[in-house]
Amino acid sequence: MATDPAVIQTTDLRKTYGDVEAVRGLNLRVPPSSIFGFLGKNGAGKTTTIKMLLGMVRPSSGQARVFDLAADGVDTGVAIRQRTAFVGEEKDLYDAMTVEEISRFTASFYPAWRRDLEGRYMRTFDLPPARRVKALSRGMRTKLALLLALCRGADLLVLDEPTSGLDPAMTEEVLQALVAHVGRAEATVFFSSHQIAEVDQIADHVAIVDRGRAVIAGSLDDLRERYRRVQLVFDGDAPAAAFRSPGVERIRRSGRVLSVLSSAGADGIVDEARALNPVSVDVAPVTLKEIFLDTVVAED
Repeated sequence: MATDPAVIQTTDLRKTYGDVEAVRGLNLRVPPSSIFGFLGKNGAGKTTTIKMLLGMVRPSSGQARVFDLAADGVDTGVAIRQRTAFVGEEKDLYDAMTVEEISRFTASFYPAWRRDLEGRYMRTFDLPPARRVKALSRGMRTKLALLLALCRGADLLVLDEPTSGLDPAMTEEVLQALVAHVGRAEATVFFSSHQIAEVDQIADHVAIVDRGRAVIAGSLDDLRERYRRVQLVFDGDAPAAAFRSPGVERIRRSGRVLSVLSSAGADGIVDEARALNPVSVDVAPVTLKEIFLDTVVAED
């Protein structure tokens, strides 16, 4: 069965600044109508990747394609940006305008502007139409920037740390708005974040990026199905065991306990573990937070 063409596709994408490799061999595939969480610590290369996808920065090598168009082409870059709404971490807005004025100003550039969604998000986000942008709190500025992006009728929303500056209640409003928007508009959302809980809550696909490369990528449901932790307990100190089964990602020893993180289920590891004569064997599913901590933080 043929798969739908990817909305975003990168192949061995690299960006170097002097001696620093900000992005090094990044491979991504973002399917249409998905909410794709681009998860990584600060400095992992997320913002640089977004800039290359939007044609704001040229890659040093490799390729980035959006809507199957080359992101670094002059004409193709314009075509990509016409179909894409971007909200950066800085939330740049015209401070002298009121909320209503900046909405009308932005709408004048987009024939597909959704007045119905504008009214809905004005109410949902509790934005004061007559207040000047410069008088808005950081959280309100974030919600206004998201409103301007959501109402454009764009096929792709690219969001860099979209909940930055929001309190927990506002964060929940924004996350639910993104989920509802994808359901109504059949748009694709690509959002970078270092907040694991947010990605886990709304994303259906995820890439975990570390030092400019994707260490894990795929459907979140698939990751939850494949990843398991096998914990072995012994009478004495745990042995320094090696496992030949596929998918062994990390082995940890702590006293009597040997813990194995697997990305290919647990059956093979459990079969091998019997030869070690453990007192007990426990198999448990793994959360996205655990996967992140074991594949990124544990490498530091």
